[in-house]
Amino acid sequence: MKTNIGLNDETRLQVGEILSLLLADEYVLYATTRDYHWNVTGPEFRSLHLQFEEQYGQIAQWLDDIAERSRAIGSGARGNWADLTKAARCSADPGIGLPAEHMLAELLALHEEMIVQLRTDAEACLTRYHDAGTADFLTGLMARHEKAAWMLRAQLETEEEEAS
Repeated sequence: MKTNIGLNDETRLQVGEILSLLLADEYVLYATTRDYHWNVTGPEFRSLHLQFEEQYGQIAQWLDDIAERSRAIGSGARGNWADLTKAARCSADPGIGLPAEHMLAELLALHEEMIVQLRTDAEACLTRYHDAGTADFLTGLMARHEKAAWMLRAQLETEEEEAS
């Protein structure tokens, strides 16, 4: 059945591509967070292991939300992990052997990259594609990434202060 939501086919295709790329980037963040959960070591092992588990659980929900938004506008949701990792615009160091502080810094960098991209994509959806629904969705997701980044940043600042 044809999607009739006030967006023409070309607009839905363009917005769908934004969401597909976002899904790929979010998947890299999910996989990295899960990798760090499995591989974290050191004195803060237990708290970071639990923190990373909580975070990848949140990101899994965000992935589902992105796929559902993509479907809601009449676009498909790319779900093959190989396709997702190829399409991703971001990457991070593998977790085996990384110090915990490096893991936290990598996750912070990924969240901050996502924030910048989401800000750009939300603006494009609103002004170029006139899709306020997707712009609002992306803005809400951006706020969740901002909170995650703030918490990671605060954690790193505390660890840096303690080391001084």
